[in-house]
Amino acid sequence: MSSPTPTTTRPHVVIVGSGFGGLFAAQRLAKADVDVTLIAKTTHHLFQPMLYQVATGIIAEGEIAPATRVILRKEKNITVLLGDVYDVNLADKTVTSRLLERITVTPYDSLIIAAGADQSYFGNDHFAEYAPGMKTVDHALELRGRILGAFEQAELSDDPEERAKLLTFVVVGAGPTGVELAGQIAEMSDKTLKGTFRNIDPTEARVILLDAAPAVLPPFGEKLGRKAAERLKKMGVEIQLNAMVIDVDYDGLVVKEKDGSTRRIESQCKVWSAGVQASPLGQQLAEQSGVELDRAGRVKVLPDLTIPDNPYVFVVGDMMAVDGVPGVAQGAIQGGRYAADAIKAGLRGQTQEQRKPFSYFDKGSMATISRFSAVMQVPLPGTKKKFETEGYFAWLGWLALHLVYLVGFRNRLNTLINWFFAFSTRGRTQLAVTEQQVYARTALGALSALEGKSDDEAVAEATEAIPSTRAPGAGSVPSSTAEAGDSAESASSESPSADSEARAEAG
Repeated sequence: MSSPTPTTTRPHVVIVGSGFGGLFAAQRLAKADVDVTLIAKTTHHLFQPMLYQVATGIIAEGEIAPATRVILRKEKNITVLLGDVYDVNLADKTVTSRLLERITVTPYDSLIIAAGADQSYFGNDHFAEYAPGMKTVDHALELRGRILGAFEQAELSDDPEERAKLLTFVVVGAGPTGVELAGQIAEMSDKTLKGTFRNIDPTEARVILLDAAPAVLPPFGEKLGRKAAERLKKMGVEIQLNAMVIDVDYDGLVVKEKDGSTRRIESQCKVWSAGVQASPLGQQLAEQSGVELDRAGRVKVLPDLTIPDNPYVFVVGDMMAVDGVPGVAQGAIQGGRYAADAIKAGLRGQTQEQRKPFSYFDKGSMATISRFSAVMQVPLPGTKKKFETEGYFAWLGWLALHLVYLVGFRNRLNTLINWFFAFSTRGRTQLAVTEQQVYARTALGALSALEGKSDDEAVAEATEAIPSTRAPGAGSVPSSTAEAGDSAESASSESPSADSEARAEAG
């Protein structure tokens, strides 16, 4: 066990997470008279709003996931540590992280927790094996392999029913991520892959967008949601609303209709973008401080983004629950900067009582649908009205804004070049996939599950999990995970389109 401590006597600020909240807080503290330690479970800062473009071969993962160390290398008062923070001790003022078998305890004077959120399956975590989320680079690369692998398997199949199953792609969740992903799968099938196979016609692929909610893009309002739905339908996407997913397996999923009837959709390639669940660190804070959590596990922070009786423990980003602040990039950025400014003001003698409450500035929301088509909603300053538009100009606005918030000039340039070729031609430069990308997540999960079991049990389960007859890309490794039980009923409408709280943003 190690315990890194600053070599100076200056106050020590620990930041948990390298997402928008954590990174922007660190950058705000770069010139302050403090020592900063940023601890994250990944080596990169992920620009999550563009993950779907990695999954569909438009851009490379490195363009939206630059190394955190490289971003902060010139900030001499900032130390970056790799590790998964699994314990926060408010009494001892320490955080504990793990990297492989190495345990690190880091003391703090001020703490900013920006640990983010993960995909929520509403109590049915076994769905993740067959329908990965869209929260990490691993998810995006795995999904790319599944999409392209499904076409490759269909090319080899002589069975019409099997081909139909392989060429059916289901996206669960009609929030921004779901809409963007469904649109790009349809575009890739109709344009990029057209004419590249000899035994199948990729343009006949079936793309289904499912949601338990009654509308597409609910946060954008009825008008923009209807426009987005119309555009998706023109592209051939099947939109199925008021449809509750109650079970998912290797070969498809079961849907419960509004009238209570159920039906099955045969599909090997499925993706889940229907909900979010905050980091489990929120539960630890609740147990130690008495702070309340919402049903997604987010912390109901005080007006200055702190928790009770801990004036220098801030919770920002997807972990914080503040009325009127959606779980989008701008909420995390503004929250991270606010926390950093509060810490700097504390160095000058400002007390917690003297802090101004956190105020969120809504810069609007955007979502792309396809090339040359997007929806945009921007509040009009000084009024309660919002400017709404859709189509080509909204799409240009989306491109420009996301280029601005990408980190690094080279990443912006490379992304711009890839966009030019992807949107002006049929080509996509990032269509390479590997077997490891498809199977690594489930294989590691199976390996973890085998720990602590007898040798005979481990060998038996490992043998059963080997994907000997399944080609990469069409689905995940079969395993002996439990089937969906009675709790599967909750996997639908408890938080329909909850992705909208995590992804719709205009900067």
